[in-house]
Amino acid sequence: MSSDNADAGLGSDEPVWDVVVVGAGPAGASAAYAAAVAGRRVLLLEKAELPRYKTCGGGIIGPSRDALPPGFELSFKDRVSAVTFSLNGRLTRTRRSKRMLFGLINRPEFDASLVEYAQKAGAVLRTGATVSRVEQHGPAVPDRRTVAVVLADGETVLAHAVVGADGSASRIGAHVGVKLDQVDLGLESEIPVPPTVAEDWKGRIHLDWGPLPGSYGWVFPKGDTLTVGVISARGEGAATKRYLEDFVARLGLAGFEPAVSSGHLTRCRTDDSPLSRGRVLVCGDAAGLLEPWTREGISFALRSGRLAGEWAVRIAEAHDAVDARRQALNYAFAIKAGLGVEMAVGRRMLSVFARRPAVIHGAVTSLRPAWNAFADVVRGSTTLAGLVRTHPLARRALNLLDRRQESGSTTDAVVPPEPGDGDAGVIGVHEAEHRRAGSPE
Repeated sequence: MSSDNADAGLGSDEPVWDVVVVGAGPAGASAAYAAAVAGRRVLLLEKAELPRYKTCGGGIIGPSRDALPPGFELSFKDRVSAVTFSLNGRLTRTRRSKRMLFGLINRPEFDASLVEYAQKAGAVLRTGATVSRVEQHGPAVPDRRTVAVVLADGETVLAHAVVGADGSASRIGAHVGVKLDQVDLGLESEIPVPPTVAEDWKGRIHLDWGPLPGSYGWVFPKGDTLTVGVISARGEGAATKRYLEDFVARLGLAGFEPAVSSGHLTRCRTDDSPLSRGRVLVCGDAAGLLEPWTREGISFALRSGRLAGEWAVRIAEAHDAVDARRQALNYAFAIKAGLGVEMAVGRRMLSVFARRPAVIHGAVTSLRPAWNAFADVVRGSTTLAGLVRTHPLARRALNLLDRRQESGSTTDAVVPPEPGDGDAGVIGVHEAEHRRAGSPE
């Protein structure tokens, strides 16, 4: 992908861009769109050629859909209305919804479309542009209102504000001083399957709570291809690879040759990690913004990218360091008040899940309120944080699990059946197979 005016503003009478965005994924494209639609001169730098592959399940949940630019049309490969849950291959149960839960997209197409949308709003795209560093002081910087973005080939691009959206190994994040406290390894395969297999998966995903603490696997159907992956804490590379191999074999997919096999590290920020430095902001993976439990990152990228673009406009307009700092702090406050709160709840959920995956599995497969909560979150009717804040039962349950975690209790969970379930007594989720098919909510 390229733009006819890709060199506009370079070497002209006005060589300084209002906003330069580094990285053209969902976070960067959203930032570029937000700044461009405000009427500012925006340059979007991307080191790869678009479209490009990205290791990602490609699930568009409600918060992602709601954060898209107005009028943006999603091209779903499938619409999910059923989820099969399993506990490391056991206790398998499918739950169904009468309404769509979320949609599945092809990431290369999705990212490219977001960039095109930013271009239509006025942003200028340059691909094949690798950023080596940014400078806010020194001979390359003409004044205190300007940031120098230095490319790998030595070229310098000037801007009044910079947004770093260059992924989890971000050079801009390093400049800002982003601090990380959770690093996970995701492995994924894109597996072409025949029509008979594809039909069996249509409209249904699979989530498997894995054998490693905090791990899980997924199957996302996209027409004639299944996206199959697993994720677990970094440092368990060999065990994570074995988990993926075992998961694929259990699914009966070992005989199909993957078209793509890839890996990716996800990184979560610490609570006190900075989100800005001078006139430079970070968002999305570059800021370590993603949901710690599920490691869902698209909605965090879209939402933080939009905020970064809006506040970058204000920083670009700031005439001194004090005003620029005030706008950067406002951006950080907006992130922490929204996404930061969601991440805090996600960390608590991950802590419980890592120690007690059977509790999560038993709840979502056997308790209608838990399943309804899952459906509400993925649809976007609420968030994990909103659920804990507004539902006393959810808050009490999480607090109880927190206390049991702190006390070191490891008693296996038992889950009561739903009214009219037909299963007498209680079901020990470590010991009993769920015996009924999933029923619609």
